[in-house]
Amino acid sequence: MSDPLPVLDDLAAESEELDALVAELSDAEWKAATPAEGWAVAHQIAHLAWTDRAALTALTDPAAFDAHLAEAAARPFTFVDEGAEAGAAQPPAALLAGWRADRAALDAALRAAAPGTRVPWYGPPMSVPSMATARLMETWAHGQDVADALGVRREPTARLRHIARLGWRTRDFAYAMNGTAAPEVPFRIELTPPDGGALWTYGPEDAPQRVTGPALDFCLLVTRRAHRDDLAVRAEGPDAERWLDLAQAFAGPPGTPRAPRGEAA
Repeated sequence: MSDPLPVLDDLAAESEELDALVAELSDAEWKAATPAEGWAVAHQIAHLAWTDRAALTALTDPAAFDAHLAEAAARPFTFVDEGAEAGAAQPPAALLAGWRADRAALDAALRAAAPGTRVPWYGPPMSVPSMATARLMETWAHGQDVADALGVRREPTARLRHIARLGWRTRDFAYAMNGTAAPEVPFRIELTPPDGGALWTYGPEDAPQRVTGPALDFCLLVTRRAHRDDLAVRAEGPDAERWLDLAQAFAGPPGTPRAPRGEAA
């Protein structure tokens, strides 16, 4: 993934799709509860804007981002929610305009970054393609929360390939976030893309353990937007089976898992 342009283009397209979903919402719909406890639609968009601003700061002003990290470390359990709450308190038009400006500025900065740039972040520094992939993953995942709140079914696209690959690459990170050592042997991942074409595959073909299923369901799993009982993702092997309960493609603590549909309130 040395060329950042494909994922940057896909990030822009994903953002535009979510923008179209919220652009004409009423004030009441901006306040609609999403599956994330305590977060309305406005909180979801505010969080994306907040994180885009943080990424822009990390890329353009590392010293200011160091101060941001220190502030986050001082309030590790409330910092993200505080940012979402502050953004969601704005009038919807101002929130939407701010998100558009923030993501446009980040897009321009990422496209202008010199080859080999490493961007500081909450975990290890990331390359420009990796940062763009992380932003796409978050945009898609929080967009799913918005779609669920509004009762909208989004059509999956080939952009999911970035999230699927990230879900595979973060396997060992997911174990670490749960205080568990990762298996020494890699897994094989075989996913059916949205268009039903050739499988998206990751890991050695002869790996003794594997995960299979629709790419959409795998992405819902690794972003923890659905309970695995509601997804057609299957594991072969005890370690792979365990991973499906731990998988997460995002930084930070795992959070509260989504309840199976039959148990949803």
